[in-house]
Amino acid sequence: MLPEALRAVFIAGCAGLELVEHGPALERLSHDQFAFSPLLQPQLQQCLADVVVRVQRSQEVLQVAALCYRLQIPLTVRGAGTGNQGQCVPLHGGVVLDTSGLNQVRSFDPVNGLLIAEPGCRLLDLDEWLQPQGWALRLAPSTWRSATLGGFIAGGSSGVGSLRWGLLREPGNLLGLEVVTLEAEPQLLQLDAAQAQALNHAYGSNGIFTAVTIPTVPWQNWQELVLELPDRPAALALGVQLSAAALEIDALCYLEQRLAKQMPPLPKLAAAQGDRLLLLASPNAVPVIEQLTTKAGGSLLWQRPQWPPKGLLLRELCWNHTTLQLRAVDPLFTYQLVLLPEPELAFIELIDKQWPGWLYWHLERLRVSGKARWVGLPLFRWQGEDQFKALNTAMAAAGGLIFNAHALTVEDSGLGIVDGDQVAAKHTNDPKGLLNPGKLRGFNKK
Repeated sequence: MLPEALRAVFIAGCAGLELVEHGPALERLSHDQFAFSPLLQPQLQQCLADVVVRVQRSQEVLQVAALCYRLQIPLTVRGAGTGNQGQCVPLHGGVVLDTSGLNQVRSFDPVNGLLIAEPGCRLLDLDEWLQPQGWALRLAPSTWRSATLGGFIAGGSSGVGSLRWGLLREPGNLLGLEVVTLEAEPQLLQLDAAQAQALNHAYGSNGIFTAVTIPTVPWQNWQELVLELPDRPAALALGVQLSAAALEIDALCYLEQRLAKQMPPLPKLAAAQGDRLLLLASPNAVPVIEQLTTKAGGSLLWQRPQWPPKGLLLRELCWNHTTLQLRAVDPLFTYQLVLLPEPELAFIELIDKQWPGWLYWHLERLRVSGKARWVGLPLFRWQGEDQFKALNTAMAAAGGLIFNAHALTVEDSGLGIVDGDQVAAKHTNDPKGLLNPGKLRGFNKK
């Protein structure tokens, strides 16, 4: 915590800005959804900002950045706080900068679909703004209703749309950033796509976003589909077939029967009698999907247009909403993130043989470096850190690539290696290491 005299000087320097200095709002704005992790929760529960500043204009961001640098106060940026790995939790107290008030569309080109918007824009709000003009976002997490654009770029990695467009860090998904640096005289930088790449998925540790440039895509009347298959081999084989076919599919999720039964019901959809595939598909793809499903021994159980988005959405049974929904039933459940090797079925059977019945398999189909793959978000009741480490070791030995959902740093929740470009950008944009300190392992302040 800051010395009271230093905190008072900072607050005095924020005259005219909206501050949160105490109470439940201060705690809420200091946290995200880290309770998903039994390892992160005890580490982060007591982390608290000394003060939260809510900004609405870039000039206010520059003001706060200059003040934090002069007083050497840590500064952590947050959007809606929908992350679940402590991405926006201030490990060392100081200031939390709430950018949700930076929520204006700066510009939009209806010819090429280029969108420039401020980081506090909520993703669903952007899609509702774009849809009448015939455009839509490429990518969105399952927290589509509440997540912000800046928070997704800084702390997200994939989601709905990743079957077509790959991971968020694939070149072309982020085309530019307006960024405030944390220096004696903070700068407002305009970064192109190549320069912005080093700030993509860096937890706001190497620059403060004030505007984001992204491509959009022509709007599609996606259909929500639920397919039921007799067993796992049939379901996974059909998922591979569908993602390789000449079909427009925006999302494809696999839930084993035990897990599908625990999900809240979509309207007029009966409880699962087999393993399920949940899809977002174009209307003209539906007949072919139904034919291929019948041929695989399954059935198309349920169909509904996604738009307008009302009530429980199919995407809210997918990605990390699957974890959220199961934790609502039993909060002892958590998950891990692993890119499955091929053949995927052999990998799953090997892990299940070591821990019979422990893992509830949830997979998402996405594109990695141009190739469709299954990424696993298997769920399990927590049985201690030793068991968890043994699971990671077994999955890695079997060829799985672990993205640790229970790690604090950018590197340890990703590939485990230091990204030199991210570190170089932090040295340039945040030479004193005040931005979200403790989250970028590769940065060593000199």
